[in-house]
Amino acid sequence: MTDAALPEFNYIFAIAVLFAFLDAFNIGANDVANSFSSSVSSRALTYWQAMILAAIMEFLGAVLAGSRVSDTIRSKIIDVQSFENDPSVLMLTMACALVGSSIWLSIATSIGMPVSTTHSIVGAVIGAGIAANGSDHVEWGWDGFSQIVASWFIAPAITGALSATIFLITKYCILERKNSIAKALFFAPVIVFICFSILTMLVVWKGAPNLKLNDLSTGATVGSIFGVGAVATLLYLLFFHPYFTRKLVHEDWTLKFYHVLAGPTYYFKSTKNIPPKPDNVELVIDYYRGRRNETPVTLSDDEKHAGESSPLVESQSSNIDTSPQSPDDIGYFDYVTPAERKLWRSMILKPKHWIKLLWLLVTHGWRQDVISNQANAGGVLGHGVQDMYSKSKFYDTKTEHVFSLLQAFTACTMSFAHGSNDISNAAGPLSSVYNIWKTNTVGSKSEVPIWVLCFTAGSLVLGCWMFAYKLMSNLGNKMILQSPARGFAIELGAACTVVMATRLGIPVSTTQCAVGGTIFVGLCNMDVRGCNWKMVLWCYLGWFVTLPVAGLIAGLINGIILNAPRWS
Repeated sequence: MTDAALPEFNYIFAIAVLFAFLDAFNIGANDVANSFSSSVSSRALTYWQAMILAAIMEFLGAVLAGSRVSDTIRSKIIDVQSFENDPSVLMLTMACALVGSSIWLSIATSIGMPVSTTHSIVGAVIGAGIAANGSDHVEWGWDGFSQIVASWFIAPAITGALSATIFLITKYCILERKNSIAKALFFAPVIVFICFSILTMLVVWKGAPNLKLNDLSTGATVGSIFGVGAVATLLYLLFFHPYFTRKLVHEDWTLKFYHVLAGPTYYFKSTKNIPPKPDNVELVIDYYRGRRNETPVTLSDDEKHAGESSPLVESQSSNIDTSPQSPDDIGYFDYVTPAERKLWRSMILKPKHWIKLLWLLVTHGWRQDVISNQANAGGVLGHGVQDMYSKSKFYDTKTEHVFSLLQAFTACTMSFAHGSNDISNAAGPLSSVYNIWKTNTVGSKSEVPIWVLCFTAGSLVLGCWMFAYKLMSNLGNKMILQSPARGFAIELGAACTVVMATRLGIPVSTTQCAVGGTIFVGLCNMDVRGCNWKMVLWCYLGWFVTLPVAGLIAGLINGIILNAPRWS
């Protein structure tokens, strides 16, 4: 980075780096909730488990498959060639776009509004571009802005149709059939194969140019996709299938999560010596607890340990109690208890405790009870959720338990897809600023540097760890009744849509994909009252105002700087 062609504009590059960090941080805090809100809300995963998986999958998705759509954000919204005579103006324009987008995302996340981070950066780039060069140089046609706008409407509809189809097949072929647990175990290997094939498809189907996987032949690509799916299915059949069969069908309540490693032995082990289950022992978590009546949700001792029945839900962590305020009416640190806030303040004054304080800040979200926040919240958006639950069907918890594993797979697939798609919102403009600073050319087809993807991906993971719980508290059970089977359908449908969009180089909104899938699955209850339409309207309000507000902020900043008086 030392051989810059425009060293006089080091400060613009530094500002772009800072606000790209903030933009990616808020993408993690706002958008990652779309990938894991269903899993956490349905109790398929605890919050800290979701955050660890999110960190891994989001980072890998961003670094391995992120550069394709980053080029779209950078060069297909405005005509970069119009800045050819003065590349530094494009450098400033992209920096202002990052400023505008990150400011709006910070505001939206602080008030618990789920917005489209894609809308935000697209609006900011357009606003800053108009301020710099006028509206004539914005790519309004189908090859630019229009294609992206169309995806905002098409993507939720496609996701909704896919998610509803998946759930209805699941509903009528498994959930509402006699002996549904046996049906679930029968179809599970097929679902595992599909999930891992989709994940592999995203990586190798011209989705990872940094690894040169797009040079693979058609046969090698197809072989890789189906090969990984087959291996994952084989591992499921060896370890998880016999574990679930013994645990759920034969009701071996003595099994712990780590016994999944002994899975192959259960094919040959007798079930006659399984001791009778005590009356006070729950075989699996009640995934609907607290939603069949108006009893506020808190973590029971049984639920804290019932997670041992799943290889993924190891145990429910002990969460700090939170006030039953509406998440949409409170700010970042209003979830912090007075005792915790007092501890933080005392540690700030003692430098030797700063490392510990930093750890407490980073892991702050891990200590939140998302399910309790959803069920106990009042306010306009949270009112009447128990009535909404009463319009939905409750399925067998043992069958739902099988889907908790499948939902974890689909959540990881969705998270990888999200990382590959939405990292472009911060990486694209920063890459443009860096390349101009480095070469003094606009080069619309220059490669996105790997350090840009790693830097923005790291910031995204940090934002997700610290504040994703805020948006999870607004989504999930506050929009429809969540369960592992429903969440599985939502996430798989959304992942398929994002995979197709990434293949086509279209930066779709994963927020709209997730919400579209959630609404359609909620409507599968065959009762419109099975959805919280006030929350749906809250989401649409965020989508409606995001593009103009982010564009206005970025445009005003860029316009003021470009037209400010200068010393002669």
